[in-house]
Amino acid sequence: MGISMKTTSGKILASVALVGTAAAVAGMGTYGAFTSTTSASQAVTAATTVISLTGTNTLAVAVTGLLPGDSVEKFVTLSNPAGSSDLNAVTLTTTSPTPATANVLTTDGTNGLQLTIESCTAAWTVVAAGADTCSGTTTTVLAKTSIIGANRALAGLASLTAAGADNLKVTTSLPTSADNTFQGLTSTITFKFDATQRTGSVK
Repeated sequence: MGISMKTTSGKILASVALVGTAAAVAGMGTYGAFTSTTSASQAVTAATTVISLTGTNTLAVAVTGLLPGDSVEKFVTLSNPAGSSDLNAVTLTTTSPTPATANVLTTDGTNGLQLTIESCTAAWTVVAAGADTCSGTTTTVLAKTSIIGANRALAGLASLTAAGADNLKVTTSLPTSADNTFQGLTSTITFKFDATQRTGSVK
C-alpha cells in the first residue's frame, strides 16, 4: 500500500520516512573508518652554570708590612664543576668596602696597589722569600693593573670548560713610586668572580 500525499497524515508519514532514510545513510558513514594514534614524551632538564673557589685559597690571609717595591703572592683554585655548562667568560670585580672612605692604596691607580693574576696547569710551588714557581704551563690571566676594577675579563681560563679548573696566583704589589702618604694605610679587597654561560646553540 502506497502513501497518499493528498492527506495531512500521508505528508507526515512521508517526512518521517525520508528522515529515517537520511539517518540510515549517515549512520553507514560512521562505520568502517580507519584510525591510528601515536604519542611521545620528552624530558627536558636545564643546565647549570657554576663557578666556585675550591681547594687552595689563601686570598683570605691578611697582608701586613707591605713596603714600596714589595709584592705578595696568594693562591686560589677557580673551578667549573663536572656536570655544569661550558662558559663564555669569567670576569673579576674587585672592590674595597673597608675603610668606608677609600684611601690612596686603592684610589691611586698608578702609585697604589697593583694586581696581577696568572694561571698554572699544575699546582704552584711555594718558594720562601721568592717568586713562587709553576712546573706546568703559565698563562697570564690578568696583566698588571690597578687593584680596583669592575668586570675585568680573565683570559685563557681552563675553567671555561665544564670540569675545568685554574690554579691561580694572585699577586698584589705596591709600586716603588708610593710615597710617605701611603704609610700605615689599610684597605680590604674583595674579589668577586662572575661566570657567563656559553652561547645558546641548537641541540
